[in-house]
Amino acid sequence: MASQERVETVTKGTAFWRCPKPATYAPETCELLRVMMKESKLTNFQQRHIMDTMKRGDTLPLQCSPTSSQRVLPSKQPASAIYLPPILAIRSHLRPASMCQANGAYSREQFKPQATRDLEKEKRRLQNIFATGKEPEERKRKPPPVRQENPAPELDRFEELVKEIQERKEFLADMEALGQGRQYRGIILTEISQKLQEMEDLDHKRSEELRKALATT
Repeated sequence: MASQERVETVTKGTAFWRCPKPATYAPETCELLRVMMKESKLTNFQQRHIMDTMKRGDTLPLQCSPTSSQRVLPSKQPASAIYLPPILAIRSHLRPASMCQANGAYSREQFKPQATRDLEKEKRRLQNIFATGKEPEERKRKPPPVRQENPAPELDRFEELVKEIQERKEFLADMEALGQGRQYRGIILTEISQKLQEMEDLDHKRSEELRKALATT
């Protein structure tokens, strides 16, 4: 009777003596794994192995060989020795002492005394101070004459108008190339017509002046 009670206590013991239940995967999870295996292009053996694992309720493997036989990893061959060309000896850039002496590297710079004051001039300056009590004023040097540069010739107004018209034509051509010619065409053509009218007035004025000059001669 005592042995029967001991067996019952063992069978009715805590969960420590009980085997864990296998994990169950939902149908959605199984279908998702099937789609992922097809997209991953797994072999038939890998797909079958994963599906069997799911049916048993075991945890999915982290790695799975593509075939039932284990892959033989290629033996790592020792890297072949690389023979480098001999390094050229670095030539020293230091010059020998004889060459330095020949070039005067060790020669000292000769002392050159600074220019001293003119003693006679200093003597006259002191005599003038004792006589007048003032420092003699040095003669003011006249500033050099300023060179008068020839003024640049004034640009003829007629030529200015020609350049302005040409600039506006080039600007309008650039705007036409950019597809914005319609926006600036009216303004530019108006300015060009004004410049042409001014050129005609100048030409008429010049012709009148020329006619008067010819009449007086």
